[in-house]
Amino acid sequence: MSVLLLRLAGPLQSWGASARFTRRTTENAPTKSGVVGLLAAAQGRRRDADLSDLAALEFGVRIDQPGSRLRDFHTAHHSDTLKSMPLSERFYLADAVFVAGVSGEAGLVQRLYEALLEPVFLPYLGRRSCPPSRPVTIAEPLEGELEHVLREARWEASAWYRDKRTASFRRRGQEPPDDVRLDLLLDSPADPDRLPDISLRDLPMSFDPRHRRYGLRGVCTTETRVPAGARPSPTAPPPPHEPTSLLTPVTPRAD
Repeated sequence: MSVLLLRLAGPLQSWGASARFTRRTTENAPTKSGVVGLLAAAQGRRRDADLSDLAALEFGVRIDQPGSRLRDFHTAHHSDTLKSMPLSERFYLADAVFVAGVSGEAGLVQRLYEALLEPVFLPYLGRRSCPPSRPVTIAEPLEGELEHVLREARWEASAWYRDKRTASFRRRGQEPPDDVRLDLLLDSPADPDRLPDISLRDLPMSFDPRHRRYGLRGVCTTETRVPAGARPSPTAPPPPHEPTSLLTPVTPRAD
């Protein structure tokens, strides 16, 4: 199978699986529906498009930097009547970094990779107000099993988070270990003898705003250890990342 790894990093992320009405929560890690939505948008699929091929992809997430939970209050007005809408609570993950992976047929995975390089619709991390701060693609698709590829991927935590980890050990008079322990969330295998650790209603069936539908997905949780690696050089220039660079400028309309 072919595996595509995604780097999901940004000031804010929000991955809701059970958000309803005026309380919009977030899970602790990206949901399958959120990542499938990101991939579908990159390909230019409309809300009512068929998602069966993307939903069938095997999905997993590694939590490289858990971030912290943030609560915000949101106000809005109806676009036609200008009437105030109910005040809502919205929850986010601040300063989090994840490595997500999808696995499937090589041709489809390659097309998804190419779409992320030149997305039709801008990618965002769960909500439109949450753009990525770093390129979503990590590398070209790899051959192998999804779990193995996630275990072998480089640690993508931010430099300041690595420094914080190092400082916490040294305050206790210890040298930081050469590896770091990370949580893995993987699609539960189709094995009747192995029950999933948790279940989420985040299997996308339709993003049509007239009738959104999501199915249940079993998730198995485990851990992995990856090399901590050297801290990125502070003098190294950031990778090129301008998600709007491919948009055609709007020509001002003459009055």
